[in-house]
Amino acid sequence: MAPVPTERDLRLDLFRGIALWLIFLDHIPSNAVSWVTIRNYGFSDATEIFVFISGYTAAFVYGRAMREHGFIVAAARILRRAWQIYVAHVFLFAIYLAEIAYVVHSFDNPLYTEEMGILNFLKDPEVTIVQALLLKFKPVNMDVLPLYIVLLLFFPPMLWLLLRAPSTALVASATVYAATWYFDWNLPAYPEGNWVFNPFAWQLLFVFGGWCALGGSQRLARWIGSPVVRALAAAYLIFAFSITMTWYFPGLAVYVPHFISDTIYPIDKTNLDVLRILHFFSLAVITVWLVPRGWPKLESPIFWPAIICGQHSLETFCLGVFLSFAGHFVFTEVSNRLPVQVLVSFVGILIMIGVAALVSWYRRMERRGPGPRPPAITPGFAGGDAT
Repeated sequence: MAPVPTERDLRLDLFRGIALWLIFLDHIPSNAVSWVTIRNYGFSDATEIFVFISGYTAAFVYGRAMREHGFIVAAARILRRAWQIYVAHVFLFAIYLAEIAYVVHSFDNPLYTEEMGILNFLKDPEVTIVQALLLKFKPVNMDVLPLYIVLLLFFPPMLWLLLRAPSTALVASATVYAATWYFDWNLPAYPEGNWVFNPFAWQLLFVFGGWCALGGSQRLARWIGSPVVRALAAAYLIFAFSITMTWYFPGLAVYVPHFISDTIYPIDKTNLDVLRILHFFSLAVITVWLVPRGWPKLESPIFWPAIICGQHSLETFCLGVFLSFAGHFVFTEVSNRLPVQVLVSFVGILIMIGVAALVSWYRRMERRGPGPRPPAITPGFAGGDAT
């Protein structure tokens, strides 16, 4: 049976928190500050970071439970967490729609309903609510939680396989990924189309994260530490950067050979294109080299804001969705000048840090109070929130 790690890696919380900030910045339309996010300089973005860490931390939390208490207990805990995430999604859906509807009616600007994808809700609310409860109807920026819910629902048997035959589990996941591309599998969305994040494809990154948590990272250590692999990763990042620059500066496209363009396009985010996976892997190789496990500076106060957000990812993510529309409202109704964009982005991240710190303080007070103590680590949105 694969070993289950016993010591929490602060790098997971650090990069999960950073990913939450990047997602918030990317979710604000026409936000100049989003130029600092990785999506502008390569094929992947913060979503890949988030899903991988989700799989890693899910295996970290529930793998130990499955080894100590068996499949039934661990599966029950995973499904309970999926239900909790579902409830959070429903609450966020209600609050998010209320926020948008209030702005639409208060400022008499119906364009928000089209931009945020809630026009069908206003036209046919009784049908749309049912579709939302079935995870088929999702307003703009609300696609991540449903993806995670589905990944958790199917995680118990995969975790069982990861613990007993990790290589077989990884091959099975890759097979599902390949079949998704061949048979064009996806889940239907409402009122039309399919899921923005195809769970049949994105499960590969989630399972790979779990595989790394359960001993896979040790198997890869020799390869990741190789100067040749690091050089290849750096070369791929430079290649991806060069290609993405042609998206913003079309004049550079003449320097890209036609056979390369014909081969790489379209780079599909919905089905987790191989080019996006390779870009994420390359980033991970360089990151692990620059920020090794146990790096002393992880304890530095400068990283605390990102770590505290990463440790309370569910609350931080939901708040980020709410704040992203608030930022869009400010840009539309007040001002979209660069100083305002910087201010809104900075204040939004400060609010996320403040709420995460408040949640952390509250949970510490719970453990000090009378009655049974909550566990020091409870599984959260991304698989394991520290409390």
